[in-house]
Amino acid sequence: MNRETETTMFWWPARVLHWLMAAMILAMLFVGAGLVASVSQRHAWLLALHKPLGIAILLLALLRLALRLWRRPPPLPRELGPALRLAAHASHWLLYALMLAMPLIGWAMLSAGGYPVELGTGLRLPPIAPFDPSWFAALRWLHRSLAYALFALVLAHLGAALYHGLIRRDGVLRSMTWRQRAPVATQDAPD
Repeated sequence: MNRETETTMFWWPARVLHWLMAAMILAMLFVGAGLVASVSQRHAWLLALHKPLGIAILLLALLRLALRLWRRPPPLPRELGPALRLAAHASHWLLYALMLAMPLIGWAMLSAGGYPVELGTGLRLPPIAPFDPSWFAALRWLHRSLAYALFALVLAHLGAALYHGLIRRDGVLRSMTWRQRAPVATQDAPD
């Protein structure tokens, strides 16, 4: 890969983490919807999947954020107007905030409810909030509300990716895929 292509493509570890986490977050949203839709014990396996998946997302989000701060993403196309540029920056940072907040709030919610966060056979995380039923209720509401916000943001992110890939054809979508593209005139990188 030449130097020009390197500056128009996300670093390969960032691309791997992006697509891995996209699959994990979509799975988590559907598992969470299944948990909300049923209080039956028959779906205990969903909760057993939800907890370790949430912690894995938290750890990968921390790694992804570190990689993003260490190696800046490629710049946005120069033709992108200020409103779209602001939306790109804000939506990315909001995605990071939710990828970090959702698992922590879920962990705190379970801790406040007196429920252990088990990640597998014998591996149990310590509580991060005191046992308190009122905290549990408030954190449960917050976790659910932020899940809806995350779902809406994921849809907006997907819509923006399709807009860039199918309508503008400006290389923004391809910068996160495996295909190389011709360099484009750029202004600045998204934060």
